[in-house]
Amino acid sequence: MPRAVAGAGRGAVVDRSDGAGTVAADLDAHRGALRGAAFRMLGTLADADDAVQEAYLRWVRLDPDQRAGIAAPGAWLMRATGRICLDMLGSARARREQYVGEWLPEPTPLSGLPASVPDDPLERAIVADTVSTALLLVLETLTPAERVVFVLHDVFAVPFAEIAEITGRSPAACRQLASSARRHVGRRPGAEVTRRRHDELVAAFAAATATGEIAALVQVLAPDVTLRSDGGGRVSAARRPVAGADAVARFLLGLARKAPDAAYGQVETGDGLSIVIRQGGAVSAVVTLGTDGDRVTDVWIMRNPEKLGAWR
Repeated sequence: MPRAVAGAGRGAVVDRSDGAGTVAADLDAHRGALRGAAFRMLGTLADADDAVQEAYLRWVRLDPDQRAGIAAPGAWLMRATGRICLDMLGSARARREQYVGEWLPEPTPLSGLPASVPDDPLERAIVADTVSTALLLVLETLTPAERVVFVLHDVFAVPFAEIAEITGRSPAACRQLASSARRHVGRRPGAEVTRRRHDELVAAFAAATATGEIAALVQVLAPDVTLRSDGGGRVSAARRPVAGADAVARFLLGLARKAPDAAYGQVETGDGLSIVIRQGGAVSAVVTLGTDGDRVTDVWIMRNPEKLGAWR
């Protein structure tokens, strides 16, 4: 993914402030891009908001003369956010070792992605892909430095010279980190599957699930399909991955039988078409899928209420 995302690139965060507005207004002009970058680095909107808030506090703590001497407030804020995220990633990994059950990145509706989403369908798909569950899970396997460098350079087009200031590494070292991260990202399962084909398989999955028949559902699942469910210890969820087409089909149909009043709908997310489940009018789960172009290879179920805030 060597290109920058349209609408979320460097120009979105480095425009020179005209000094006419208040400090708050100047900061708000960059909030979307900062939140988008932090989300891609950290995987949850709550953590992203904490990082952006801390960057804002550091900006506000500068005296007026210092702020006046900064030609590009957005670039300064992006560097500050990157440093904060780099620090947070270390502690986040420690917290996830204590996490109850499976940890999954937070799914977001496309209309609520934490960055501006362009009107052009191709650019819209590129923006969405950078917050897909599949990509965010791959980013989780990178070192904190690789993840920060990849997001800032490949997604937000921040120059390596500026990233070097954030990471404490040389520009050449940052290029190597970006290259390593890019190789991992390019090898992720389903990377070559078109959005259209993905959505066709989601629709087939939904139709098969609606039949209530195990055989019908097994037909759309890859033999080695894996299901992961994130309840965060707050709601019921599978504590360990469920593997194999028959086991996953039985698990899914068992969930459906336990919640006969649930309403199922389809919604566009960073992964493409996904399934949203509502009970009593409130969103109780979001199901996103990974595919190999032929069958469903991964089922990710988000049930943790703390990660469903964007759906309320």
